[in-house]
Amino acid sequence: MEDRERTAPDVWEDGQARCVVHVGGEMDADRAPMLHQALHTALTQPDGPDEIVIDLADLSFCDSSGINVLVRARHTAIGHGRRISLRNPQPQFLRLLEMTGADAVFPVTNT
Repeated sequence: MEDRERTAPDVWEDGQARCVVHVGGEMDADRAPMLHQALHTALTQPDGPDEIVIDLADLSFCDSSGINVLVRARHTAIGHGRRISLRNPQPQFLRLLEMTGADAVFPVTNT
């Protein structure tokens, strides 16, 4: 059974004018508010980084509430002149992006 600890996403600067938000475990309605808060803080801080990288390598599950947080964060990023990219998503998450059409708005990298 997946560990469903209510642990907030890890957020750190990587020294390259970007902020990395590491998301692991399951992203559902219970945990989506934590991701929203972490992304909102990273995106709206004055003099913050130009890019927010959301590292999804350890994300084992995501439902529509998680996708909703990402889409809302993208809107916030645009409003603040910043970018969001997704790093190392699992195949299941990529399918979810494709099914929702969100794959067209998020750059995806493996680095």
